[in-house]
Amino acid sequence: MTLSEIHPAATETNAARTYRLDRQHVFHSWSAQETLDPMVIVRAEGSHVWDGDENRYLDYSSQLVNTNIGHQHPRVVAAIQEQAGRLCTIAPSYANDARSEAARLIAERTPGDLNRIFFTNGGADANEHAIRMARQVTGRYKVLTTYRSYHGGTTTAVNMTGDPRRWSNDYASTGTLHFWGPFLYRSVFYSDSEEQECQRALEHLDQMIAFEGSSTIAAVVLEAIPGTAGIMTPPPGYMRGVREICDKYGIVMIIDEVMTGFGRAGAWFAIAESGIVPDLITFAKGVNSGYVPLGGVAINDRIADHFGTKAYPGGLTYSGHPLAAAAAVATIEVMEDEGIVDNAARLGREIFGPRLREIAQRHLSVGEVRGIGAFWALELVESKQSRKPLAPYGGSSPAMTEMAVFLKGNGMLPFMNFNRIHTVPPCNITDELANEGLALIDSALDIADSYTTA
Repeated sequence: MTLSEIHPAATETNAARTYRLDRQHVFHSWSAQETLDPMVIVRAEGSHVWDGDENRYLDYSSQLVNTNIGHQHPRVVAAIQEQAGRLCTIAPSYANDARSEAARLIAERTPGDLNRIFFTNGGADANEHAIRMARQVTGRYKVLTTYRSYHGGTTTAVNMTGDPRRWSNDYASTGTLHFWGPFLYRSVFYSDSEEQECQRALEHLDQMIAFEGSSTIAAVVLEAIPGTAGIMTPPPGYMRGVREICDKYGIVMIIDEVMTGFGRAGAWFAIAESGIVPDLITFAKGVNSGYVPLGGVAINDRIADHFGTKAYPGGLTYSGHPLAAAAAVATIEVMEDEGIVDNAARLGREIFGPRLREIAQRHLSVGEVRGIGAFWALELVESKQSRKPLAPYGGSSPAMTEMAVFLKGNGMLPFMNFNRIHTVPPCNITDELANEGLALIDSALDIADSYTTA
């Protein structure tokens, strides 16, 4: 009898053990557990990760579009280590330097008077608390969000979400209602131009509010740029129009910057580019590149003042956790010192935009290219004329599966959703690696083309 037969773990590699224990004990999100075959990741650096067999992959997904400064940035790692040596945790009722400094740095970068920061553990609970604040301030309950959206997996957030993950969680009891946002390529308003799409989308929202009863609506919640749903940059004037509608009816305007915030769209906050100031901004992901869980709500003076003498009925044990806050401070300082926000804008202008548009011209499967900064999507179709998606809404297809297998087999971790490939690498990716990833996508689209019709 061999040693491995007597003690199987004696010859088991660390990666094999990790995989075995994962399948035995870990319950994964958004998944049918028996269908999973998770890749074991053992280390990461910059724009790359390594699997258990030491194969290297270009992380063109930034994991879940959150490693904006790449993996294992030494200054952020050192800041977490230093903070752990001084103060690992403290209750949110106490002040601590990491939390205070993180709040100052974030408030300095938000538009207008969004000067108070409520910290959460992630984006979903940031949206939960933003809604709670809006309901407390207005005394109303209903919340309006768009169909093409994602706002998180907790009860209110997943019901705010417009994609199919809402369906099995939706019992019509959370006060969330959906409307159509602007999306010219698949317009529900039969628009012929961005101007027309903007006008008709605003008229649709205004009419919906009138029919729902403006006095019943606490908040309108919009992603600054819908991310998981397809990276549809709002047409000029749309956000300003929504701001005016909210002001007219006394509705709180909440902008979800969980994915777009902190450089992803080539700005600290994408909404600032529209020239308007919402009442609340929710954030997470990029605030500390996902190194330690952190999210939050940036609050304007009016809403903050509402809770000046009236207690806010909400909180979290780990609100502004010192390790997470220290990571945020270091991340923001790194982004400032290394010009990462400007670099994301440059990548969009000089590399992603031009290259993706050129790629689209050569592939029958690319219906549209959309994006800004380090935040792009390719809409894949069976035919440019019919615009029929290459995968159904809420599902996948053989074409998309083959492309995913090709890209992973050639050393890339892609971000793919329904009929789209998203180009969302770290915001400080080198030009060489950015082009390397685009070349792989270019090759993968040959597969998609084989599924197209003229």
